Amino acid sequence: MELKIPIEISAKHIHLSREDFEALFGKGREMTFVKELSQPGQYLCDERLTIEGPRGQMEHVAILGPYRKHSQVELAITDTRKLGIPKMIRQSGDIAGTPGCRLIGPEGSIDLPEGVIVAKRHIHMTPSDAYRLHVKDNEEVFVITESYERALIYANVVVRVHPDFVLAMHVDTDEGNAFDHSEEQYGVILKMFDGNAYSLHDWAEELLSGIQR
Repeated sequence: MELKIPIEISAKHIHLSREDFEALFGKGREMTFVKELSQPGQYLCDERLTIEGPRGQMEHVAILGPYRKHSQVELAITDTRKLGIPKMIRQSGDIAGTPGCRLIGPEGSIDLPEGVIVAKRHIHMTPSDAYRLHVKDNEEVFVITESYERALIYANVVVRVHPDFVLAMHVDTDEGNAFDHSEEQYGVILKMFDGNAYSLHDWAEELLSGIQR
């Protein structure tokens, strides 16, 4: 039987370095813990920021702790369009060469030279989960959602393996709205094209050539 993977929708949020946090909220200030998130050690903070791009602002954007080495802003593609920031799909932490933005806090503002990404859809899992599912770290897989009305197959889902992770797939708000997500939404890994998502292109071309014939 396939292992059911909980699907969680990750809304736009910000990760901050300690230096940037103090620049925005004041010297000596610390993040205010609100609640733990599904992944161990990750938590929601009480503090909020405004993100500013060439076309406008988004206010009251959540900050997630703990501190990161480098600040990072994670948006959905709809958010990047609203702000006028070029979309760049990356794994979390891979921010070299990405667009920047301005962050505005109660005690100051900073201009990030880079760090705005659209997070690549991914699955957190332990080595034991990876063994059971026959996948490995950084492998890309297909996941089909379990939905009665709007079932959906996601391609290019990155597997991220670490002993401290809890099994969960993360998608952004655009991706979450594409299927009928309930409070307890699940998906399963689907074995297609030997797991190679890029074979979809070849498959589509074969279908099109067959139609044209």
